[in-house]
Amino acid sequence: MSEPLTFAASEDESIAAIVSRLASETRSLATAEVAVYKAKFGDTASAYKSAAMFFAVAGILALAALIALLVGAILTVATLVGPGWATAIVVVVVLAVAAILAMIGKSKLQTKSEPVS
Repeated sequence: MSEPLTFAASEDESIAAIVSRLASETRSLATAEVAVYKAKFGDTASAYKSAAMFFAVAGILALAALIALLVGAILTVATLVGPGWATAIVVVVVLAVAAILAMIGKSKLQTKSEPVS
């Protein structure tokens, strides 16, 4: 790092020199603090980046599993009503579930105005 800070002013040091030294040391301190926070943030950001990548891969695999489940449902229902109707039935059921979930989500977003007492 830099040389240790000395706070004693010699008798022949002017006020301008003391203020200049104070400004220089304050700038050095601020630069060092910024470097410390950058290092801390860098470690935290890399940990979150790694976790986000794992969550993204998990989400993609979950979506693939859901698609496989829906294809399996279509193939199962197709033995009873044929492939066209099986596809239509599964799609309508999935869209109905999606609509219900969307309405629940919308109702949770609406704020209820309560009087403040």
